[in-house]
Amino acid sequence: MQVSVETTQGLERRVKVTVPADNVDKKVTEQLRRLSKTQRIDGFRPGKVPVKVIEKRYGAAVRQDVANEVMQQNFYQAVIQEKLTPAGAPQIEIDNLKAGEDFSFTATFEVYPEVTVEGLDKLEVEAVSASVEDADLDNMLETLQKQHGEWKDVKRMPKKGDKVTINFVGSIDGEEFEGGKAEGFDLELGSNSMIPGFEKGIIGQKRDEEFDLEVTFPEDYQAENLKGKDAVFKVTITNVQGLTLPEINEEFTKLFGVEEGGVDALKAEVRKNMERELTNAVKNTNKQAAISAVVDAVEVELPKALIDQEVEALRQQALQRFGGDASKAPELPAALFEENATRRVKTGLILSEIVKANEIKADDEKVDALIADMASAYEDPTEVINYYKGNEEMLNNIRNVAVEEQAVDFVLEQAQITEVTKSFDDIMNKQG
Repeated sequence: MQVSVETTQGLERRVKVTVPADNVDKKVTEQLRRLSKTQRIDGFRPGKVPVKVIEKRYGAAVRQDVANEVMQQNFYQAVIQEKLTPAGAPQIEIDNLKAGEDFSFTATFEVYPEVTVEGLDKLEVEAVSASVEDADLDNMLETLQKQHGEWKDVKRMPKKGDKVTINFVGSIDGEEFEGGKAEGFDLELGSNSMIPGFEKGIIGQKRDEEFDLEVTFPEDYQAENLKGKDAVFKVTITNVQGLTLPEINEEFTKLFGVEEGGVDALKAEVRKNMERELTNAVKNTNKQAAISAVVDAVEVELPKALIDQEVEALRQQALQRFGGDASKAPELPAALFEENATRRVKTGLILSEIVKANEIKADDEKVDALIADMASAYEDPTEVINYYKGNEEMLNNIRNVAVEEQAVDFVLEQAQITEVTKSFDDIMNKQG
């Protein structure tokens, strides 16, 4: 086998492989002989068909099959021999497949780039810290109360947090527009489910009296004919409901499976859950800060093949989120995913280089800690831990997560860190 490598442009390589004629012709002859023993052709006894007859009828197809097999074998031998690392499937063209002549083909593909990560000690990373304060716990308990609250009719003007039932008709320049009319429409004030200014304009208005709301549709509104337009809504409030919150007592605690310890036990459980979520959110925030710093600092030429693969993966994830039969969904344009895909490919290449260059391997204690953290959210953590440790595929997934986190930790250890203390809400709202 002879191999020549040409750099066409950037990361693209063109590899020409030449295989001695005997290697191919011998395989073709062997295959034709096997066929002569199995094929049934009129005028010949089974197993007695001459090879020449088989060659005349099946020779071209057999030679093509052999060529495909030889190309696959020799392509991989060639890239190993030349120490090339293809970043995607090659485009292969047969140059010569004539009997009695050397077989040759050309494979064109991109290779992985050489990645150099230097100057980590010059990176500037803002690392956040946060804790669960008593006020945060009180806010969470109030949220739980609201989730189990009861809507009741009230005889007063609506305020933020109330639920109103309204009738409205919208118009632009005196003309009603499609979709701008409703009756018996329920709206929670403060939900921000309507265009800016609509909900605020209802607060403090009298019930059963029509009033005008002047609003402006956002420039990015989904309906083209309404973008940036000034509109007037004639609104009538037909009902107002306020949310009555349940008292936080032992009966309330039982709604969350707390059978013993009463309110104090509920608070302890809620705080524990908040602290676990906050710890993960802080870790993720700092992880992303470290990754962004190193990705922005390192220049890498990216293989288009890897970006295309990532675009397709993101497209399939999006289709799955839509639900239903993804094969029948409209084709989502690649441009929607290219920026995210490019970032993800670059991140993966850089983290892989950090792992390789620093010989980072999954730390058993790190793996155990990751599994224990996930298991702590379940009723029986031991069962979850045993499940992961008894499933090699799942365990390898956790090891990969551990290696990535260790690579990020390595970056944070090298970088110049500015520590910033933030509130629980700042961290958690950012996560949302």
